[in-house]
Amino acid sequence: MDMSTHPVAATRPPRPKSAVSHGVGVAGLVGMCAWLFPARVLGMDGTWSALANVLACGVPMVLWSLLVDKVHRNPSTGIDWDRPLPPRRETLDISLTKLAGLWVTWGLIAVIYAMGRWYWRGHYLFAMEFFTAIAPFLLVVSIPYVLWIDRRLVEPKDGAYAVGAWLIGAEPANWDVINAHLRSWAVKGFFLAFMLSIVPPNFGDAVRTSTQEIFRNPVTFANWLISLMFVVDVAFATVGYFLTMRPLDAHIRSATPYAAGWMAALACYPPFVLMGPGGPLDYHPGTKDWTHWMDGQQALLIVAGAVLVGLTAIYAWATVAFGLRFSNLTDRGILTHGPYALTKHPAYLAKNSFWWLSTLPFLVTTNSLTDAVRNTVLMAGVSGVYYWRARTEEKHLSADPDYRAYAAWMALYGPVPRFINAILGRKPDRSGAAAPTF
Repeated sequence: MDMSTHPVAATRPPRPKSAVSHGVGVAGLVGMCAWLFPARVLGMDGTWSALANVLACGVPMVLWSLLVDKVHRNPSTGIDWDRPLPPRRETLDISLTKLAGLWVTWGLIAVIYAMGRWYWRGHYLFAMEFFTAIAPFLLVVSIPYVLWIDRRLVEPKDGAYAVGAWLIGAEPANWDVINAHLRSWAVKGFFLAFMLSIVPPNFGDAVRTSTQEIFRNPVTFANWLISLMFVVDVAFATVGYFLTMRPLDAHIRSATPYAAGWMAALACYPPFVLMGPGGPLDYHPGTKDWTHWMDGQQALLIVAGAVLVGLTAIYAWATVAFGLRFSNLTDRGILTHGPYALTKHPAYLAKNSFWWLSTLPFLVTTNSLTDAVRNTVLMAGVSGVYYWRARTEEKHLSADPDYRAYAAWMALYGPVPRFINAILGRKPDRSGAAAPTF
């Protein structure tokens, strides 16, 4: 049958264009591989090597974005590169006011870091030491950067300017703009510290494991691949939080204004995490991982390991697809390519499926039906938190017409939503309003 004459194929519109190209993520992966393999061979598993891995991931993505995709020319940057530059005196006051607002914002973040005890122990200590070391450099570099960018911005009076203008009494407080600015920096301050804190341990685990140990059996091979893909995920996420810059079109358009969105996201990260050891949604007591229950069943171990590796690959792919723009709780451009052509929330689906299969919470070593039921219910609660996160994210992103177009397309043509619709026996309308979240 000629599919071009099939009514579905003939009427199916193209998927909305993604804000990020495939090439950006590929460039980052190539850069990582160029560093990871020499690091393994030479045994460079330390902190500086881990940071170099992040750099090796980020630099190729920046080069691809600027030289190939030419993202700096996107209208969404708010920069007009072609207009004559105004005299510096016309933007100098704006720039100085903006610098005041920016430095005060950084000062607030520094106070929060100083007051949060959890930031000064464990893995977080590395992030704090790193921030302390680079703070003077950032203060100095911010001056020429702001002076340079303000002459090229169509509208240089942004959130940092609003904060500075209010503080020095130059203008009345524009609370909508100020609050949006503070939300964006709250996202960056909170999540960048977390991502940096887990860069060295994840990288070290992947690099220092010997080749003999990796290939000792299917389980160790699967676990190493899973660890490696988490290195990829963390590196891309860290780059994303660092490079929230307009010239890269990777700036934060908006951070969610909804308290429910913040609650749902923060519940998944320390120090607020609900599903950690001893937390209200801790589903681990009495459990063993998948290898315990499948011990001695070689074929089953291989299949389960392959599935878990596949799920982790989807999770990492969902981060790689962001390129320079990974970030929680924000709109930095709508993705429609890669795993986002299959479902709106590939990372959440993959992550929760991984947890269910790797933990098998309904199997317990205590032989207690109560423990089995409790763990299963708590695991369902964890999945419920991620469903809640997905709903709050959609509520925020629905303010973006690009996301509404993507959601409408996904409701009708996305493989996962269509599968769920078939199971539920419902037909979404063409606006996507009745589409399942995933």
